[in-house]
Amino acid sequence: MKITRYALTLLAAAALAGCGSAVKLDEPAPVETRPVAPTTSNNTNAQPVAESKVATVDLGAQLTAAVANQRVVLFDFDSYTVKDEYRGLIDAHAKRLNNDRKLALSLEGHTDERGGREYNLALGQKRAEAVAKSLTLLGVNASQVEAVSFGKERPAATGSDEAAWAKNRRVELKDK
Repeated sequence: MKITRYALTLLAAAALAGCGSAVKLDEPAPVETRPVAPTTSNNTNAQPVAESKVATVDLGAQLTAAVANQRVVLFDFDSYTVKDEYRGLIDAHAKRLNNDRKLALSLEGHTDERGGREYNLALGQKRAEAVAKSLTLLGVNASQVEAVSFGKERPAATGSDEAAWAKNRRVELKDK
């Protein structure tokens, strides 16, 4: 018991000894003062101001160039789900549209030749609307995008094989 009390007393004494060299909070901290250079009211002796060598950046042109070759979103057979691989393309278009609210896109939905006319028109519309929804979720105004369906009427590739059909299942993003 005596040893425990003795150890606690030593611990308290050590803590108090460490606090003795601490900075006191009620004393003001030293402040460095520097003389202020006088300003002249006349510009007779003024030196010319050097021009900035920083180039002006046209963000709109950069964003337009970034999407120049990214205008098609492809879909799986009988699907209107936007694939993850097109997330970057849609994000780039969203940045461009958010940068300039005067720009607008026409989203043209297409299908392959399989299926009836009405079914393909509806599927093309759902594909275009899926891309439109992806854009609006990224902050694009709904008034900047218009979803339109052409169904199977405007094929990108001719032929009746999977390679041609895969190219025709798409949404094209066109400037209005």
